[in-house]
Amino acid sequence: MSLPLIPPMLATPGKLPPAAQDARWAYETKQDGQRAVLYTEGDGGLLLRSRSGDDITAAYPELRPLGEALTGTPAVLDGEILALDDEGRANFQLLQSRMGLAHAPAKAARMAARTPVHLVLFDVMHLRGRSLLDTPYSRRRGRLEELGLHGPYWSTPAALVGHGAEALEATREHGLEGLVCKRLDSLYEPGVRSRAWIKIRNMLSEDVIVGGWLPGKGRLTGLPGALLVGQYAPGGSLRYVGGVGTGWSEAERTELAGLLRAAATDECPFDPVPRVADARWVVPRLVGEVRYSVRTRSGMLRQPSWLRLRPDLTPEESSAYLPNAR
Repeated sequence: MSLPLIPPMLATPGKLPPAAQDARWAYETKQDGQRAVLYTEGDGGLLLRSRSGDDITAAYPELRPLGEALTGTPAVLDGEILALDDEGRANFQLLQSRMGLAHAPAKAARMAARTPVHLVLFDVMHLRGRSLLDTPYSRRRGRLEELGLHGPYWSTPAALVGHGAEALEATREHGLEGLVCKRLDSLYEPGVRSRAWIKIRNMLSEDVIVGGWLPGKGRLTGLPGALLVGQYAPGGSLRYVGGVGTGWSEAERTELAGLLRAAATDECPFDPVPRVADARWVVPRLVGEVRYSVRTRSGMLRQPSWLRLRPDLTPEESSAYLPNAR
């Protein structure tokens, strides 16, 4: 493919811009899905790459007609693949049944009929043979909207300029994940976690690295009763931040059990070693997201609850860092 390979630009966790600067920002709904960069030579074909650069096209056959909609328009577009629940909200647990099927096209086709996805497009980095990386966000957004990409499995939702407080409150009222604030003059920075894009989550949640587990009891014998999770401290060591024993379905618990067995090790990945009886250790390669109430003075997560496994992220790509290590 002659189009340039462009890793997606990333947003930095933060707060709403000051009210005096509100008119300099655009606001987009934060979506709970899988980041995807779309490539098309304009010949009716389509290539989807994940945030890590993997080819995930075959996992989402219902999105292939989007390539036909862009016939004659070579482009590189940025977006998020969602699975929507009955109320039209993005549900990452539903999406997990679709992820990882790039090498199983027959199963992907069956799952597409059962749980179709929807691609939300929000940026364009290359269009008709010209790079737009050095073009301000406001102009890139205009070029994207001119393409008129609205279909059965894809759309280009409008961005709101100004009125950030109202936009954030609307996401809370509708039970949405949050808001992404984008500076109107921001250039596209491939692979960079930039302060020109700020993400605000309505729920208090963070990425964690799974370093061990505690076996369940009774009917849960052989399955995890709790996961032992950590985050990176200054210097790169993995610091234990708590045990997570709630939040997953039985199917997720069974899936985790298989992943934990495959990653088993005799060496504790945490430094220092936590005082946890009957712990089983694993190679720290599984990334998860947890919800919690507050963080204690010692850095532990209080009342953590499992939200989801993040198979789309490696530990290096995650934001699993203690606050003073970011």
